[in-house]
Amino acid sequence: MALNIISNYAANVAHRNLTASDTMATRSLAKLSSGTRVVSARDDAASMAIGARLNATTESLKTATVNVNQANSMLQIADGGMATIDNILVRMKTLAVQASSGNLSDTERGFLNDEFVQLREEIDRIASSTNFNGIQLLGDGGDVAINFDDLATGGSGAALTPVNGFDNFAITDNNYWATDTDSDITDNNFEVDIDYAAGGQVIMTVNATVDGDNRSQSIDVTDYASGGTTAIGAGENATLNFDELGLSFTVNTNFSASVSSIAADNTGASNFGSDTTFNGVAGNDSSANVINMAADNGQALQQTVDFQVGAGNTANDRLAIEFTAVDSETLGSGAAGTADSISDLGANAIDTAAGAQEAVEVVSRAIDDLQRARANIGTYQNRLDFAAQNLASTQENTESARSTLLDLDVAAEMTNFTSKQILVQSGVAMLAQANQMPQNLLRLLQG
Repeated sequence: MALNIISNYAANVAHRNLTASDTMATRSLAKLSSGTRVVSARDDAASMAIGARLNATTESLKTATVNVNQANSMLQIADGGMATIDNILVRMKTLAVQASSGNLSDTERGFLNDEFVQLREEIDRIASSTNFNGIQLLGDGGDVAINFDDLATGGSGAALTPVNGFDNFAITDNNYWATDTDSDITDNNFEVDIDYAAGGQVIMTVNATVDGDNRSQSIDVTDYASGGTTAIGAGENATLNFDELGLSFTVNTNFSASVSSIAADNTGASNFGSDTTFNGVAGNDSSANVINMAADNGQALQQTVDFQVGAGNTANDRLAIEFTAVDSETLGSGAAGTADSISDLGANAIDTAAGAQEAVEVVSRAIDDLQRARANIGTYQNRLDFAAQNLASTQENTESARSTLLDLDVAAEMTNFTSKQILVQSGVAMLAQANQMPQNLLRLLQG
């Protein structure tokens, strides 16, 4: 090969090999630092794709395992409630048997009947209050809700609409609204009034009626008027809390306009709750300002609750758990549901010998009904245990498959990295030597 000054072929070769060695050493270092064999798709596109799916499946199986554990916790709560009801039924049967005996007078039976009726009410309370994250487990809940159907059809509360500033209403204290002593809560309601007060103030008052008991709460909403310190801008919302009544109101920018309209008329003629043409809009009757309450169907006992126990979207990836009501209206009705329940025994269930003898039979059926419901819960618990075992095994094998595809053999890669390091060091040394070769030409030039 000819000796020349302009081109240094040996240095170019050494540089190219050094660059390649450094690139391979860098990739090896990336694998060692990440612990994975496939850092990017260039390493193994097929393995990366399969590994990504396996990784997603593994994480989904972990979540499914959590779901199974939550399902078991839910069933355990249901079983605990049923265990208490079972103890109550045993006591009720004891009372019925005692009241059946002829050695007691009606006075003593009356005492026994009082306890019998109280225990029956306790069964209903337990069935109503036993829930898991708001999901009823043993019977319908005793919650309440606003009757929005009336709003939609222009009935009660037709004026409490977004055009007047009201976006939504919510019950924040169910205990207060469920204090109605009778079973019908549809006679409970609340009324909204917004009135002009002395000094230019605007006061919003809510009057609540629960089983004939009236309660009211007022707040000053003057600053919500347009231009006020708490005025509501376009597209914004604010929440007005009436804690004493267990209610909250979500209001929009139209609420500020309504408050401004009321504040501008110091005669009180434009007050919300009395003006049949509120805000000057014909047909906008603000006197339709009463909201009726209704039973909350969201607290009803669901026949089935579906739990996701797999990583896919098929019926086999879900388990439907069935629940049976165990309140006084169902216990005692028998497997066919046609016999008298303990609720049908009435308020004077065991105050006579004949009534007590009938109660013995009804409570005996109630105990059988409860055991069927409890056995159903136990069946699902055992099934969930096996589902959890299967998930654990599947997760283990899936992680093993993903590991085979993606996890790095550290020992082998460390050997490869060491080799690449030696090549890099050798390349640096040879590049230095190649850069020294043109110096030999100087001797010829100097001669």
